[in-house]
Amino acid sequence: MIIVMKAGATSDQIEAIRAQVEGQGHSPHVLVGEIKTVVAAVGDKSKDALKSLVYSDGVEQVLPVQQAYKLVSRSSKESDTIVDVDGIKIGSGHFAIFAGPCSIETEEQTLTAAHAVKKSGAQFLRGGAYKPRSSPYSFQGLEEDGLKLMKKAKDETGLRLITELVEPANAELVAEYVDMIQIGARNMQNFPLLKKVGQIGKPVFLKRGLSATLEDLLMSAEYIMSEGNRDIVLCERGIRTFEKAYRNTLDLNAIPALQKMTHLPIIADPSHGTGRRDMIEPMAKASVAAGADGVMIEMHPNPDEAWSDGPQSLTFDQYAALIDNLKPYIELAGKHL
Repeated sequence: MIIVMKAGATSDQIEAIRAQVEGQGHSPHVLVGEIKTVVAAVGDKSKDALKSLVYSDGVEQVLPVQQAYKLVSRSSKESDTIVDVDGIKIGSGHFAIFAGPCSIETEEQTLTAAHAVKKSGAQFLRGGAYKPRSSPYSFQGLEEDGLKLMKKAKDETGLRLITELVEPANAELVAEYVDMIQIGARNMQNFPLLKKVGQIGKPVFLKRGLSATLEDLLMSAEYIMSEGNRDIVLCERGIRTFEKAYRNTLDLNAIPALQKMTHLPIIADPSHGTGRRDMIEPMAKASVAAGADGVMIEMHPNPDEAWSDGPQSLTFDQYAALIDNLKPYIELAGKHL
């Protein structure tokens, strides 16, 4: 159930409803919108007693939420969520660009990539310090040494940092270095990991699984938000289909569909979504046209010698040209960097 407060409801009235929800054995989550505040009551107990809250001061209506994902549903919060990552906003017109190498390899590679990302006007340096790989023999990442290189890049450029977390045991360590934590496609349904990032308070970048439905993705986001972390960004990064001409199928249908289902920002990853360097720019443009709140792009000083995912990484010149060509599309979509 959700308890929709009237526009102008006081903090005391909101707190009174929150306390009553908790007193009836439910978990209350206060969702603040631009105009109205909603108190979501989450739990398995009967909701009938909550219906009487409609007569409480400051309450406009009490409504059931039909979806299994309660907190991330558009039903619980009509206005778009804006996620603030150390001063950089994502969503509701604020467009974000995440760019950098697939893996952090060396100091020179990391710093040169960071300066190229900064020069382009992007806000986030992406890079893998821990790499979950399909093969146990592939490069697994520099781990904390990679995090230290990313931190040095931030000190030089001011870029915000995002990297993937692969196990709960490393959550606090990773959170010390980066501004946003990525949950990769292979870990989208790693529920202990989702609960952990819900508890540590860093903004989360949640990628759709290779064979996950949109409801699967939103239920994973619900795990995070139910632990108290509301700063979640979703990412469409391509799904696995029968087509073999490219690595994955970038499901652009997901972007407008998700916008009807959830209030969370949605990012597109045309690098993983295609796995092909020549397809990244057209699919990035298509992502903006579909309504994406940002893109994630892989780039590398020498993609042919990259330690991972070279075929889907752009050279610095290709990356700079892509961003220049993408900016008019962002403006046309009514968004801004």
